[in-house]
Amino acid sequence: MSYANYVMPEARRAPRWSLTMAWWALFSAMFWIYVAVASANAVGTVNTIIGMVLTIASYGAINLVLSRYAARTGLTVELLSRTLFGIVGSALASLIFAATAIYYAVFEGSIIAVAFQKFFGGEITMWYAIVVIYALPLVAGGVQNWLDRLNGWLLPLYFAGLVAVVVAATAIRGVPVSFPVGVADGPVPGWLTSYLIYMGVWIMMMYTFDYARMARKKDEKFHGRITFGWVFYAFTFGVNGLVGIYIMSAWGLAGTETGVVDAFISSLGIFGVLVIFISQTRINTANYYLASSNLDAFATRVFRLALPRWVWVIVAGAIAYLLMLTNVLSYLLKALAWQGVFVTAWVAIALVYIALNRRNVHQVPEIRRERLSAFSAGTVAWLLASGTGIFLTEQTMVPVLAQLAPLITVALAAGGYFVAYRLQKPPAMDISEDVHVDEEQLV
Repeated sequence: MSYANYVMPEARRAPRWSLTMAWWALFSAMFWIYVAVASANAVGTVNTIIGMVLTIASYGAINLVLSRYAARTGLTVELLSRTLFGIVGSALASLIFAATAIYYAVFEGSIIAVAFQKFFGGEITMWYAIVVIYALPLVAGGVQNWLDRLNGWLLPLYFAGLVAVVVAATAIRGVPVSFPVGVADGPVPGWLTSYLIYMGVWIMMMYTFDYARMARKKDEKFHGRITFGWVFYAFTFGVNGLVGIYIMSAWGLAGTETGVVDAFISSLGIFGVLVIFISQTRINTANYYLASSNLDAFATRVFRLALPRWVWVIVAGAIAYLLMLTNVLSYLLKALAWQGVFVTAWVAIALVYIALNRRNVHQVPEIRRERLSAFSAGTVAWLLASGTGIFLTEQTMVPVLAQLAPLITVALAAGGYFVAYRLQKPPAMDISEDVHVDEEQLV
């Protein structure tokens, strides 16, 4: 049983290092290298490093709060969203979460496929199929079964790969004499632009919540700082980002998705392909796991369709493969930008809810279906903030508002939900209530 639609019982929680190794799969995404290089090309290396430091601090603080709350309650994003937005609103949250995880699986899987094609040749569609098919069995068992061991074995290999690519690039090309300087600051300072670029991946907050629910309550402090907190992001954004900027500068390559592949292969040859394979295998275990879990929650909620999670792993893989066959990069970033607006609004609302209930230590959100409405006042706050964020992102009349759209969205969502909460306080239940005896009420 995956407990995608139920509170995670204490007996099913993962040991400390088991959960840490499973979560640190996300450390090895090539996407973090690409984001840092793209930011450096846009606003310069110094501004990007400042943006990284601020991002590490804010991600660490936010995920400290979210991970501790998820560990205390055992809720998923979908279950918490029932209280925040009602039954229908929670289904929308699951769908957005699943779609975003699939899009990231497409991006990371495409990186492996491109690396294989560049080195071994062959049709790219064949490599797309291979990278999807081999990943699915790795995820079917879930985090508690063997994802922790798989990612634990691969983690030191990825670290070694990062060291090797820096050493090899330096030996072949020499120490870079120049780094990206970007353009002069516009209406928004360069460091803030870099920070806003990293806000585009606040989906990590949702990822955190669904993983942290598997933490044992006694481990919440450790997980809040090490597993999901600032230590993780110092490596994920800081180490990956600096390595990316260094090797791309050494090779003088453009900051594109395929440019990252070229830098690794040019530096390490077949071992570069191996590093890419290891890194993308690790990150896609998380992407497919969360995509399948949230597809499960969405189908259960909307269609009352209760199927084993491995079925949704296959569905997620099939969707990812079909997206790979399209010109996905032409619309992937646009789709992620739109979904990112909904995600940042969700995070702001979740933080406000947790803050308003921080003293209610003997209560948890009400999640039983028959005690919740289809929609809530929180739904209005979420949709209005998200709609405004998308409009600001797409409009071209005032460019500064487009750049600041993530921050404006967060402010509108937080303020709107605070008002909605006062108008219609969400129901709660006593923490002593045993919801597991009434699991049918949750579906």
